[in-house]
Amino acid sequence: MVLLALIFATAMVLAWVENLLPPLPIAVPGVKFGLSNIAVMYALFFLGGKEAFALAFLKGLFVLGTRGLVAASLSLAGGLLAVLLMLAILRTFKERSTYLGISIVGAVAHNLGQFAVVTLLYMGISLWFYLPVLLISGVMAGMLTATMLRFILPALKKLG
Repeated sequence: MVLLALIFATAMVLAWVENLLPPLPIAVPGVKFGLSNIAVMYALFFLGGKEAFALAFLKGLFVLGTRGLVAASLSLAGGLLAVLLMLAILRTFKERSTYLGISIVGAVAHNLGQFAVVTLLYMGISLWFYLPVLLISGVMAGMLTATMLRFILPALKKLG
């Protein structure tokens, strides 16, 4: 439990650092790097699926307390779907899966989960034109997250 709390704290620090960065130079709302997902991926790879789900849920609760119900719904839908699909890839492909592949699947799944919530919230507006942008940004964010995980993995391993 203490280790999960430390990883959650790491996720919050990564989210805070990401919020300090200047906005991406694209006119697409909601597109972010997703640095806190590095902590979720670490939990998935080294602690297990239950802990990764718990971390995604805790992140959603934190968002509820800091940014409100809509943002929390987006966080939970994206985070839980991402963990579900990353876990499925890990279990299905075992040794053939890579950090890069799993990270990309997770980032795209995160965007799809959020897209589903936004589509439900704004039923009267057609948002399908936005889906390709989310898929492309998910691939790019997944690549970045996997690269960052490789760099900070030694520090995260010291937590365990």
